[in-house]
Amino acid sequence: MKILLTGAAGFIGFHLSNLLLDKGFSVIGIDNLNAYYDVQLKKDRLVLLRKHKRFKFYKKDLKHYHSMEKVFQTHQPDIVINLAAQAGVRYSIENPFAYVDSNLTGFVNILELCRHYPVKHLIYASSSSVYGGNKLTPFSTNHNVDHPVSLYAATKKSNELMAHTYSHLYNIPTTGLRFFTVYGPWGRPDMAYFSFTKDIVSGKAIKVFNHGQMQRDFTYVDDIVEGIYRLIDKVPVKNENWDERIDEMSSSFAPYKVYNIGNNQPVELMRFISVLEKEIGKDAVKEYHEMQAGDVLTTYADVTGLEKEINFKPKTSIEEGLKRFVEWYKKYYALRANDELPASQNV
Repeated sequence: MKILLTGAAGFIGFHLSNLLLDKGFSVIGIDNLNAYYDVQLKKDRLVLLRKHKRFKFYKKDLKHYHSMEKVFQTHQPDIVINLAAQAGVRYSIENPFAYVDSNLTGFVNILELCRHYPVKHLIYASSSSVYGGNKLTPFSTNHNVDHPVSLYAATKKSNELMAHTYSHLYNIPTTGLRFFTVYGPWGRPDMAYFSFTKDIVSGKAIKVFNHGQMQRDFTYVDDIVEGIYRLIDKVPVKNENWDERIDEMSSSFAPYKVYNIGNNQPVELMRFISVLEKEIGKDAVKEYHEMQAGDVLTTYADVTGLEKEINFKPKTSIEEGLKRFVEWYKKYYALRANDELPASQNV
């Protein structure tokens, strides 16, 4: 089976590509290798993926329809998993048009290509950020998500709406995944756990927002990709009798479904920092700040839908997950500092 995976050089895309290749799938990877964060890290991920004979990579940007169409024409994928997006909540406040290009125009192009080159299942990344200003926790896919607090969140909500429209009009089975604060080895340097580690190791102060009074449903990347893998064959079907008064809001009269993928265990930010300090073996110098624009106090996933559908619930503890991350971080950056990593190929 051929899977076209966008964002293949990204954090989740890299780990998912590895898992799918290990499971025997052929993966057509697409990524634009943008400079939102360290491009070398993305290239080093690709070096590992290219060791697999069933991995084919294209440097493409989703906003360029005809360039993307050539890949669909050539490979005729069975499944599409769209993980490519302009990430970052706070970055969306400073650079809104980057989100329009990638998360809106790019996603419409994916939908159009799945329409003209039919696939068995389109799985796409949404985000826990769609819950925005919601107060009721844990966040459920049956809750209203009409109060985003960042443009990033608004684009992710838009993706869900566009997916539903194409599911209804063109019978494309779509599954949206609301990820909750993913972390782990080969992660994104713009994420707090990554920047905290870098600053603690180098002796710089870490910025603790809202004076540490925040909670996140930190979810280890291996749990995320296992969940995605198990959902590949769970193709949504129409519920012809769907009624919003009695049926789940995450399903529809169209072949459409939305799930939360989170750890279902929110962690206080200060506890998270404490575990990180223990694994690094060094105390952090802390600078306390007010909460940033576009941020939220708490994320907490209700994952009953995921448990019901695939009998799966993320299980990696914050202690085990951060231990693995810190081990990878120290090893990777030591090799990089000594120029001992395999050379990145031209892309």
